[in-house]
Amino acid sequence: MGTSSTTPTGDDIDIDQEKVCPLAPAMDVIAGKWKAEIAWNLCDGTARRFNELRRLIGKVTPKMLAQQLREMERDGIITRTQFNEIPPRVEYQITDLGQTLGPLFSALAEWGYVHNSALDTARVSYDKSMRTVVP
Repeated sequence: MGTSSTTPTGDDIDIDQEKVCPLAPAMDVIAGKWKAEIAWNLCDGTARRFNELRRLIGKVTPKMLAQQLREMERDGIITRTQFNEIPPRVEYQITDLGQTLGPLFSALAEWGYVHNSALDTARVSYDKSMRTVVP
């Protein structure tokens, strides 16, 4: 009689991400490419329309902005209010839960300001070393 065994894949294993890394829940909320910039632009409490956010952020495509906004709405970080007007008007605003990200963003902004030149120096040094061919 033979027995079959299977090797569990990542999908088969039930892992509590908070126990693996306590940063996981927060990173899930802000780790999208544009989520931090969206939240940063809403943290002052001002309701903003889609195209206004798009102009403030810059290079984001409409499709990506819409996707990131939906994910943030799902996470309870922002609200989406649709007005029954012609033409249709939609506004996005930070929630109380989203406001709690403010100190985190302020700390990250301060860190970036303080360490920006060190980051630039490290990147230039790395890029130079990658161009050097070792025989």
